[in-house]
Amino acid sequence: MVKKKVLFINQEIAPYVPESEMSTMGRDLPQNIQDSGFEIRTFMPKWGAINERRGQLHEVIRLSGMNLIIDDTDHPLIIKVASIPVSRLQVYFIDNEDYFLRRQAMTEDENGAEYPDNGERAIFFARGVLETVRKLRWTPDIIQCQGWMAAVVPLYIKTVYHEDPSFANTKVITSLFHNQLKTSLGDNFKRCVEFREAKAELLKPYSEKFDFLELGKMAIDYSDGVVEAAQDVNAKLLDYAKSKDLPLLNYPGDDYTAAYKAFYNQILGEE
Repeated sequence: MVKKKVLFINQEIAPYVPESEMSTMGRDLPQNIQDSGFEIRTFMPKWGAINERRGQLHEVIRLSGMNLIIDDTDHPLIIKVASIPVSRLQVYFIDNEDYFLRRQAMTEDENGAEYPDNGERAIFFARGVLETVRKLRWTPDIIQCQGWMAAVVPLYIKTVYHEDPSFANTKVITSLFHNQLKTSLGDNFKRCVEFREAKAELLKPYSEKFDFLELGKMAIDYSDGVVEAAQDVNAKLLDYAKSKDLPLLNYPGDDYTAAYKAFYNQILGEE
């Protein structure tokens, strides 16, 4: 029997960033799903605070070198890879000097102010992951998006890549967590997210200034399923997901592997 393939697009993975509910999930869920019979790939941003030597990251030259144009500016895409100690789970990192290397923190500076280009960073991350997966010639059956940094992925999968051989039959699942952004992403998010079939007019239903709530709504609207990934998820987003009548995995607790596996099979129509 051919193994089903799951692509995990994570905002955080321990031990590369400090342990949290999300980073622990980013590490353990892919490993557990792989151990339960799926083939997996996993990605995260190469946050500036990640120690490349300690984490044994190295650049993958054959995957790097592409330029992604966002808001009429070229941004070089750099791909790095490492394996988590003990588990040997391989992690691909999306890197760029302006968006990640020069920033030590994930979302805010040393004064607690959120980076004004967080929206652009999420767009770059989403496009970087999807273009890299295409280069890998790897065709996921499911994409699991975890964290606001992955929120643009469902939009692109269902518009830009909906006929691409790598993603034409891919199902997208969005995981809901607690609020992770305090402020909006500024005035230019809708303009910056535009890319081929992902036209700005598709975003008319959302507020002009995108914030954590609007990002979540957009991710839900273009997903095939939603997971309540924590106990303290944003209640408005959870209600919004329920209103869309999408397949929903309610918070499964600490022993979650069997619940995720069953949910994946449900989404794939293999119950």
